[in-house]
Amino acid sequence: MLNAIGCIELNSIARGYFVADAMLKAAEVELLFNRTICPGKYMVLVAGDVAAVNAAMDTGLAAGGGEVIDDLLIPNVHPDVFPAISGTRVVSQTGALGIIETFSIASIVEAADAAVKAANVELLEVHIAMAIGGKGYVTLTGDVAAVTAAVEAAINQIRHKGLLVDKVVIPQPRPEVLEGKV
Repeated sequence: MLNAIGCIELNSIARGYFVADAMLKAAEVELLFNRTICPGKYMVLVAGDVAAVNAAMDTGLAAGGGEVIDDLLIPNVHPDVFPAISGTRVVSQTGALGIIETFSIASIVEAADAAVKAANVELLEVHIAMAIGGKGYVTLTGDVAAVTAAVEAAINQIRHKGLLVDKVVIPQPRPEVLEGKV
């Protein structure tokens, strides 16, 4: 059962491969992402039951040593986080739009989980590090009050890391903004 998520973000690509292998050998976890991210970083993202993710994270952090930039372990991750990370989340109707942007992928996953647990919002996407300089962002929707509360809860959850880039709440976004037209 996938009810926990763990992530380790590293400075070293070589060490990233080593960490991923160590984590998979340490516990029965599912590898969600194992790849390089800009600018020259590496991320390992796993899911599984709480005990397995805990064991994998302990092993991964020890194997990562001084190359670890950021990490997270969420024992009871909200189920909406998985489809939002994988890009399979489908939302038919949107309200206000909230966007949170961070300097690390671990902090954006943590922010997304905190946001969706704090208020009646729907995650649209959790974008992690591809083609955006190693940063991450989450988009979410709901009524203005819920989106505002969710964004604030997310910011409060990650504030101690000092990795927030920006946050925005758009009360009535134009549909074109969400269509991603170039």
